[in-house]
Amino acid sequence: MATPTLSRHTLPGVLGPIAVDVRTSDRHTPRPAVVILPGFKGFKEWGMFPALAERVARAGFTAVSVNVSGSGVDDHGEFVYPDRFGHNTFSTELRDVQTLLDALEQGTLGLAPTTSLGLVGHSRGGGVALLAAHADRRVRTVVTWAAIASVDRWRDRAAEWRANGRLDIVNTRTGMVLPLYVDVLDDIEQHAAELDIQAAAAQLTAPWLLLHGSADTAVPLLEGRALAAAAVAHPPRFMVIDGADHTFGAVHPFVGITPDLAQLFDETMKWLGRHL
Repeated sequence: MATPTLSRHTLPGVLGPIAVDVRTSDRHTPRPAVVILPGFKGFKEWGMFPALAERVARAGFTAVSVNVSGSGVDDHGEFVYPDRFGHNTFSTELRDVQTLLDALEQGTLGLAPTTSLGLVGHSRGGGVALLAAHADRRVRTVVTWAAIASVDRWRDRAAEWRANGRLDIVNTRTGMVLPLYVDVLDDIEQHAAELDIQAAAAQLTAPWLLLHGSADTAVPLLEGRALAAAAVAHPPRFMVIDGADHTFGAVHPFVGITPDLAQLFDETMKWLGRHL
């Protein structure tokens, strides 16, 4: 297998450019693509994501890592676009993912058109992956890591948020205070049916691997169990990684593969190999 190479691209997104990293060992032969979706305050260069993308590409897939237009970060993971972050919504992310899937199908990222599409999403990115897969039948399989089960994350602060016009979010890694404007509240209220992650899970027909850590305090295991319980007609393969936290031991800057992360990667790669 040839060594994968990395290329960087941009696509027009709702709030600005969508930043896309493509890793592949063959840009001229059609092959499956795996799109990697980070979570809230996450980005394509965070922690374990480059290591995952490299492993996906070495397995013979095209690995596609993305910062949606509302991520707020540059290619180095610095929050240089706080207003884009502040105006980001779930619907905006779904539109950006749709743009990316269209580009992969059409072969407009310096690649031959892809033969099949898989999504791997972490945390909020896992919820977005489920919504996108439900809406777009081109997605052949989904893997979620510590996925959220609901977009309504801030109900207890909504009144204060609307009164102030923004909610301040502290980036614990850097100490930077980021704004969240009321756009996301409006989006959740106006598009409740389209953004119902558990309903999407219940109707999802694509094979789905659901991975969650038992010691996750950011998105408790209860949410993983709720997602699994919703998918009665087509149950996911639900695996709990005992003792794992929200990032499965990964930190940023990345310092290496933890035992929990090794298990996460291994299960993900086996699943992708089986279903793409």
